[in-house]
Amino acid sequence: MAMISCPECQQSVSDSAFKCPKCGVQLRKPKRGFMGKLFKWTFIAFNILMAIWVVGGSSAATKGYDTMSSAEQAGTAIGAGIGITLLLGLWVIGDIILGLFVLFTRPKAA
Repeated sequence: MAMISCPECQQSVSDSAFKCPKCGVQLRKPKRGFMGKLFKWTFIAFNILMAIWVVGGSSAATKGYDTMSSAEQAGTAIGAGIGITLLLGLWVIGDIILGLFVLFTRPKAA
């Protein structure tokens, strides 16, 4: 354990300290552990996947819409609305669950 001087108050501080005990200036930033990084990147990938899924699903539902009869158009609109609603609900539930994991695995200053 080496000693360094605080850049703010010049007091000797351990190099493993996150903050200076005298003035409270942050000396180094706490880092996320492996599980924290895994949950963070899973959260990001989930959001990207859901955005692609919603855009792709809505564009696929409107393909050939102008050549359909009015009954087919109504059915397509209702089905697409239900599908997008379910996807958005899944997105919200997934974000809440993964967001809690990201929150609970965030780095903490000792």
